[in-house]
Amino acid sequence: MEEKFNQLDDKIEEAKLGGGQKRIDAQHKKGKLTARERLHFLLDEGSFEEIGMLVTHRSTNFGLEKTKILGDGVITGYGNINGRLVYVFSQDFTVLGGSLAEAYAEKICKVMDLAMQNGAPVIGLNDSGGARIQEGVVSLGGYADIFYRNTLASGVVPQLSAIMGPCAGGAVYYPALTDFIMMVENTSYMFVTGPNVVKTVTHEEVSSEDLGGASAHSTKSGVTHLTYANEIECINGIKTMLSYIPQNCEEDAPSVPYESVDESRKNLNTIIPDNPNQPYDIKEVIEGTIDEGSFYEIHKDFAENIVVGFARLAGKSIGIVANQPAFLAGVLDIKSSQKGARFVRFCDAFNIPLLVFEDVPGFLPGTDQEWNAIITNGAKLLYAFSEATVPRITVITRKAYGGAYDVMNSKHIGADMNFAWPSAEIAVMGAKGAAEIIFKKEISSAKNPEEKWKEKEAEYAKMFANPYNAAARGYVDEVIKPAQTREKLIKAFKMLENKVATLPKKKHGNIPL
Repeated sequence: MEEKFNQLDDKIEEAKLGGGQKRIDAQHKKGKLTARERLHFLLDEGSFEEIGMLVTHRSTNFGLEKTKILGDGVITGYGNINGRLVYVFSQDFTVLGGSLAEAYAEKICKVMDLAMQNGAPVIGLNDSGGARIQEGVVSLGGYADIFYRNTLASGVVPQLSAIMGPCAGGAVYYPALTDFIMMVENTSYMFVTGPNVVKTVTHEEVSSEDLGGASAHSTKSGVTHLTYANEIECINGIKTMLSYIPQNCEEDAPSVPYESVDESRKNLNTIIPDNPNQPYDIKEVIEGTIDEGSFYEIHKDFAENIVVGFARLAGKSIGIVANQPAFLAGVLDIKSSQKGARFVRFCDAFNIPLLVFEDVPGFLPGTDQEWNAIITNGAKLLYAFSEATVPRITVITRKAYGGAYDVMNSKHIGADMNFAWPSAEIAVMGAKGAAEIIFKKEISSAKNPEEKWKEKEAEYAKMFANPYNAAARGYVDEVIKPAQTREKLIKAFKMLENKVATLPKKKHGNIPL
C-alpha cells in the first residue's frame, strides 16, 4: 500500500509542476504568476480543493500523444474567499500555452455546473493562447460547451473574469458572457483577431497592447470594467468585488455591522454651484452620502459622463448610478447608456438596491450619435430601469431635462422613492431654449429682443426650473435639503427592504440590443 501512496504523491507533484520548471521560470520573467500561485493568493489559506488534477487529453494527432500533462492546462476546483464558497478555474500557460481542448473544457464545465447547482460565484483566471488547433473541431466544441453554461449561469450566480495573459479569438467570448472583466496592465490583452490578421486584412499596423490591451478596453471599447497595475492588485480587486455581491440570485448582498449616529452631512449643502451651468463632481455627492470609503467604482475610465459602482449605506450594499456634470455636462450618450444599463441589470439580477443621483441636461445631439443608434442605446437604459424590481431611489440634484428625466429612474418607470434638492430643475428643456420657442414672436417683435429674451427666460425658470411642480404632482416624493440626503436614504431603503414586485408572465423581454 505504501508503494501506491508514493505513486499518488508522485502524480500530485507531477501535476503541480505543470509544464515544467523552465516554463514556470519563463512565466515569472514575464512578470506573471503561475496558475497555482494565482489561486494561492486568491483563496483563503488551505481552502482550495482541486477537481480533475489527473485529467489528461485524449488526442493522438500531430504528436500530442507524447505531450500528455496532468491537468491538461487548467486547474479547476473550489475554495473560500473570506469564508464564502467560490468555484474557480485558472488557466496554465505553461502547459501547451494554456490552449483549450476537449478534456480541458470538460473540467471548466464541471465546476460551472457545480456552481449553478450549489449557488456560488464562478471566477475564471484567463491566460491562454486560445483553441488547441491539433484537436480541431473538438476544441471549438469545448468552447461552445462553456459559452452555453455562461448563458445558463447568467443571472443565477455571479461570474467574474480576470484576464492575466493572452485571451484571443473565440476565447474572448467566455469573459464577454460573464458579469465583470478585470485586466492586468501590460501583461494581458483581448481581441477577436490579432495584429497580424489585422495587418493582412485592413493593412493597419497595431501592437497587441494598442489593439486589445487593458488601456484600450478600459477607455475605448468598455469591454473591461476594471484594470490593475499587477496581478496581486487584480486578485485583491476580485475579493473586494465579492464583498459587495451575493452568492446567487436567491440571496441578499452581504452587509457589514453599522451603528447609527448623526446622519446629517452639512458639506452636501455647498456642493451645487450657484451658476446652473457650472460643473461639479458628482463623486463628491456620492462620497458625502455613503458610508465613508465604501465606493467601489466600476468602468471608471469609460463613458465618464455617467458614474456607476457599488457602495454601502448604513452597512448595506447598494448600486449607484449617477450623471457626472464634470464630464460632457452629464449628458446621456451611446456609451453611457450602455454602461448604465448593464450595471442596472446586474444589480437587479442579484438583489442589490439601486440609488440614482440625477443631473442630466438631456441626450447628446449630433449625427454621430444618431447614426450610431442613440435611440436604441438610450432605450437600453430605459428598459433596464423599467424592468428592475429591486428597491430603487432617485435623488435629483440639479437638472432633469426632457426624455433623460424619464430614463433616469423617474417615478413614471417604477422608482419607489424620488427626492429632489431645492436646486433641482425639472422641465422639458433648459429655460433659455424654452423661452426662445414659447415666446418667439414676443422676442422678435420687442424693441430689445435680447433683453426680452432674458426676461422670458427668467419667467420660464421661475415657473419650471424648480422641483415644486413635480412635487405637487407627486412625481417627487419630497424636496429635501442636501444635508438630509443620507438620513432620508437610510430610512427609505430600510422601508423598502421587504419590497415584492413581479413582472408580467413571459418567457423573457426583448431588450433593444
